[in-house]
Amino acid sequence: MSKTLNFLRAGAIALMFASPVAAEEALSAKTVMATVNGIDITLGQMIAVREALPDQYKDLPSNVLFDSILEQLIQQTALTHTFGGDVPLSVVLMLENEKRALLATKALEDFVDVHEIGDADLQELYERRFAHLSEETEFNASHILVTTEDEAKSLVAELEAGADFAELAKAKSTGPSGPSGGELGWFGNGQMVKQFEDAVATMTVGDISAPVQTQFGWHVIKLNNARAVTAPSFEETRQELIDTAQEEAVREYIATLSAEATIEKTDAAEIDPEILKRSDLIADPIAQD
Repeated sequence: MSKTLNFLRAGAIALMFASPVAAEEALSAKTVMATVNGIDITLGQMIAVREALPDQYKDLPSNVLFDSILEQLIQQTALTHTFGGDVPLSVVLMLENEKRALLATKALEDFVDVHEIGDADLQELYERRFAHLSEETEFNASHILVTTEDEAKSLVAELEAGADFAELAKAKSTGPSGPSGGELGWFGNGQMVKQFEDAVATMTVGDISAPVQTQFGWHVIKLNNARAVTAPSFEETRQELIDTAQEEAVREYIATLSAEATIEKTDAAEIDPEILKRSDLIADPIAQD
């Protein structure tokens, strides 16, 4: 084979490998991927569809997503082409709301990007959320719930005489934990009603309480176990703290913007809220004339 042919062949092979790269470099959001009845579908539109997908769908293979998104846009464009007349008012309003929501989301993303959260902020949040845990206790208790104080006193007497707590709970308790022997599992501060929690806090492991009244009835409580609450380390909660700090910063930012904004609600804002069900008010403008 001549040197000229070898050179041309090598050049053709190089072009074969270089063309896709060159083509990809030339792509932009305006690159037309398909045309349906004269209407262009662009790469930017496809990318925007993918960006709006839930995360679980974004993880699909790229070739599957590419084909699916393109086919979806083709079908939607073909359907759109069959629509005649003016755009319905409902569609116009939904597009306005969607634009507002998307711009608001973008504004918050920009705020989060520039709002720095330092270690000092995270440490302060950590102390606020977890420092008190070292002073708290978790309890594991069982109870028997009955309707009257006399019933509860009778249960206490049976237990003091040696009756089995779990069996009594199964036989007598009106609460949902009765079938499981009255077991409530582990709980901490604020997880039980105050009267129940206060009674448990005064007990030692193995104790049976005197009758305790709450809004649910009369309880006889057995304290099965207790343990000190161990706070997670700063590093263990770092990402949780970052997320919480960002959420707090965003809420404060929105509250500040709302407070500083010029907001004038008209008298119409005081109308019957049931008006929101009047979907006929945003029907096709032609139908309203």
